[in-house]
Amino acid sequence: MESAEKEEISVEDEAVDKSIFKDCSKIAFYRRQKQLLSKKSTYQALLDSVTIGKDSARFQIINEPAKVPLLAEVCGIEGNIFRLKINEEIPLKPRYEVPDVLTSKLTTVRLTSCPGDTGSLVLASGKGDLKCHIMANPFKVDLVSEEEVVMSINSLGQLYFEQLQIPPKQRTTKKNEEDASTDTTQENQEELGLWEEKFENFVDVKVNGPASIGLDFSLHGFEHLYGIPQHAESHQLKNTSDGDAYRLYNLDVYGYKIHDKMGIYGSVPYLLAHKLGRTLGIFWLNASETLVEIKTEPAVKYTLTQMGPVAAKQKVGSRTDVHWMSESGIIDVFLLTGPTPSDVFKQYSYLTACGH
Repeated sequence: MESAEKEEISVEDEAVDKSIFKDCSKIAFYRRQKQLLSKKSTYQALLDSVTIGKDSARFQIINEPAKVPLLAEVCGIEGNIFRLKINEEIPLKPRYEVPDVLTSKLTTVRLTSCPGDTGSLVLASGKGDLKCHIMANPFKVDLVSEEEVVMSINSLGQLYFEQLQIPPKQRTTKKNEEDASTDTTQENQEELGLWEEKFENFVDVKVNGPASIGLDFSLHGFEHLYGIPQHAESHQLKNTSDGDAYRLYNLDVYGYKIHDKMGIYGSVPYLLAHKLGRTLGIFWLNASETLVEIKTEPAVKYTLTQMGPVAAKQKVGSRTDVHWMSESGIIDVFLLTGPTPSDVFKQYSYLTACGH
């Protein structure tokens, strides 16, 4: 038959050549975060700056090299949701915030301060079964549900925030001379893509200079993650230790490879984690290009010879770390605490306009 004689064409044969798009190693803000985070510049929360109002608790966080404070804000939202925002306290100009995704009015829940250890602040929401433990030095947030830590924020010290700068050409000569000992060289600026980024024949001018952000989340006891569409990958998100992060960057390509982390038609910065008895969600509200790294430390099961018959049935040490990195904007993240899958879906629908 004629059809039998035709050579079969696979999806892989029609896939677009990925080399025409950047991979992670060619994305400037990714390289900068990887390079500078390796220097372990830690932030600390200034708990003497805490103010607790009707809708939120606010405090400053600062790191040693910059010594310029950021403003952190924690909100409790109806339906077992926490919101964490981190922005420059006094930016040169307003940083971009997504205007049209959230419902017009979210009902906040007043947070109350509870006694905590020295160097920490505990904020409780509603009946008090959900708490945020904020550690000062280094800055870290633990999300506690019924006395169990289910999520930690910045426990790996990957908080990253590039503050807006005056363009080099607009700086005064005196200022340039004062900063001569600390400014990066022209070659280094080009390598890091601080003010412009080149790829093949395209030049992307960064009018406000570097402005990327990043933050890590450790999900305790979780090994199964889903979401951050759209990618032609397996339903369960994979470990990205191979260097190929999940990329949220809309592309309209006719042919794309399956089982690949390259972004396709849409980008939704929403991730769901599930384990027996608990489901959590993370909604990273940012519209710029975003990379997501995932690293799972699987549970360790003791053997009979190691710990005896009782401990042999126990699993310990399971954890998944999720590192979000965006090219610009502010850190604005919603923690959906479940505890059931249905609860997480309701919480996400409550937040977003598409749920109404």
